[in-house]
Amino acid sequence: MKCIVTCEHASNRVPRHFGNLFHGKEKILSSHQAYDPGAAGLARRIAKQFQSSVHLGAVTRLLIDLNRSPSNRKTLYTKYSRELQQSDLELLYCKYYLPYRELVEREVGRFVARGKPVLHISVHSFSPVKGGKVRKADVGLLYDPVRRNEKAICCHLVALLQEEMESLRVRRNYPYLGKTDGFTSFLRKKYSEKQYAGIEIELNLTIFSLENKKKKKVEEVLLAGIRNILRLQDFSQLAKIL
Repeated sequence: MKCIVTCEHASNRVPRHFGNLFHGKEKILSSHQAYDPGAAGLARRIAKQFQSSVHLGAVTRLLIDLNRSPSNRKTLYTKYSRELQQSDLELLYCKYYLPYRELVEREVGRFVARGKPVLHISVHSFSPVKGGKVRKADVGLLYDPVRRNEKAICCHLVALLQEEMESLRVRRNYPYLGKTDGFTSFLRKKYSEKQYAGIEIELNLTIFSLENKKKKKVEEVLLAGIRNILRLQDFSQLAKIL
């Protein structure tokens, strides 16, 4: 089994060509609206642990969201970029969106072509409060409930986290549904359940502000669970670790 790690919202970078859109908006660019703080570092550490490739988005999602499907124009672009001239929209799409997505897609395709199942870990972070409502989770694990392998993987990770850290609030398909539009959902349409499993790890931003010991423990348990899965030859053996 092979592992691929991605972080679609790794960066709050604004290319110089689009800098005028964010004059005086430095506060927004440093917020979760622009990127997923902490997620890129975790993605790198997971990839290093398993000697996997890691793919990090290189542009703020306030311009174009690398975690949205090409057909999803309502959320692919934002209020900052939606009214740009067509030539600028094409520049965002062709220079930043397509190269990122196609690189990951090619890698998944190469492994599948060689008969190697792929575990895709997509790393994100979420704000503790949204729309005035407090999010009731420290860790969220997103998957498509129809895909039994993805559900089994997430159940395994949840069980480990709850066993090792009883006070940690861990939820499945929270704060978002894993079946909604995203890169993992897009790849599920291309590959069967036996070939591909896409899991999104969502960490509450408060995790990154915790004392180092607790934050490190969360990461260690996640790594241990992923390691258990990658030791298997294919997804049909998941029952061995459940």
